[in-house]
Amino acid sequence: MRLLIVGTLNGQLSTATKMAMAKGAKVTHTETTAQALDTLRSGRGADLMMVDVGCDIADLIVQLQNEHICIPVVACGVDTDARAAVNAIRAGAKEYIPLPPDAELIAAVLAAVADDGHALIFKDPKMGDMIRLADQVAPSDASILITGESGTGKEVMARYLHRRSLRRDKPFISVNCAAIPENLLESELFGHEKGAFTGAVARRIGKFEEADGGTLLLDEISEMDLRLQAKLLRAIQEREIDRVGGKAPVKVNIRIIATSNRDLQGDARAGRFREDLFYRLNVVNLKLPPLRERPADILALAEHFAERYAKANGVPTKPISAEARRFLTRHGWTGNVRELENTMHRATLLATGPEIDVEAIRLPDGSRLDETAPALGVAQKAAIAADAASRAFIGRTVAEVEQDLILQTLGHCLGNRTHAANILGISIRTLRNKLKEYSESGIAVPVPGGEARVSFG
Repeated sequence: MRLLIVGTLNGQLSTATKMAMAKGAKVTHTETTAQALDTLRSGRGADLMMVDVGCDIADLIVQLQNEHICIPVVACGVDTDARAAVNAIRAGAKEYIPLPPDAELIAAVLAAVADDGHALIFKDPKMGDMIRLADQVAPSDASILITGESGTGKEVMARYLHRRSLRRDKPFISVNCAAIPENLLESELFGHEKGAFTGAVARRIGKFEEADGGTLLLDEISEMDLRLQAKLLRAIQEREIDRVGGKAPVKVNIRIIATSNRDLQGDARAGRFREDLFYRLNVVNLKLPPLRERPADILALAEHFAERYAKANGVPTKPISAEARRFLTRHGWTGNVRELENTMHRATLLATGPEIDVEAIRLPDGSRLDETAPALGVAQKAAIAADAASRAFIGRTVAEVEQDLILQTLGHCLGNRTHAANILGISIRTLRNKLKEYSESGIAVPVPGGEARVSFG
């Protein structure tokens, strides 16, 4: 955890720093927001910013957004200054910590940002075999490609590899290649010089340099543009990068881990991904099995999430009933670990008795699962679904059917664009363009978390 503290914190700087360091955080301090921005641009990254509420937090957050620096901001101030706290939250701060600081509160905020979800929980033999292979290759500098369905835990595995590598004390930097617009991804990875393009107000160090000495995770690398893949290949081969607008190459020493939920080798053969880059990344392939093929992991993870979200929501930790356990292992888990996590989060909130029973395991809209319906064979289910689908299509345009399919799939995925695009078999960019079109037409579009939001331009 890298913590950047900005301002004097009303004279409580030393105390807050000691508390954060006691919880394992690496702390950097700047007196002003301008200095903080210079620190971030220089490649000395941060996972969290604690900012004195006396600073111009609104302007800081605007500048972070303008430069596409995605770091959560927590405001700090004297506990009697309620107005300043409200203004900071409205400006975009994620949380407000009253001063003088409380050790438990700071620990809770750091834990929330560090995300305990990075723990690797497993009991199934299939996953055990994968972990043994990961343990073998972790100490090396070999590039690793982690593949598997969306939600299987590819980033968790990447962090596991880093923690067991010889680079464990150096940075672990993650870049989601699908979440950053194509025209900005090059600058995000390789950095840029001042004036290299509109909005480049100062030199900024990219993720390659920020990860120097450590590990760089290229998440969802299959979404990277072919032109940029060529530059990435050169960076990996030559161990040097060129900043956008730069005049001289910069040496870097990093280990590359990449993830994909698509058949990257098939994409390479079809010309959608550079074959030479695929082989450069695929020195070792860790293919994570879907959750439905890891029954022992389903219950281990369910118990882990039940305990975690009970603590997070201040409710008693309850055991999972025998009936609920049977249901959990029978379910298909198309969303894998992510779907199971959301299900158990809901279950901890909905359970009313001494146990988490099957009544608490519900769909995102709160409806109960129908356990009374007779079991149908695969062929019967397919026939019923096909008949219902064909009847629903009659009298409707292709655009209307497409819109319903996209929005229903996105709703099923709780607003997760990547997962929905994977299910639909389209690129994340195509999905985003469609959703933008719907939103501008006043149609409610599910946002991450499952709610719907309408934009009127």
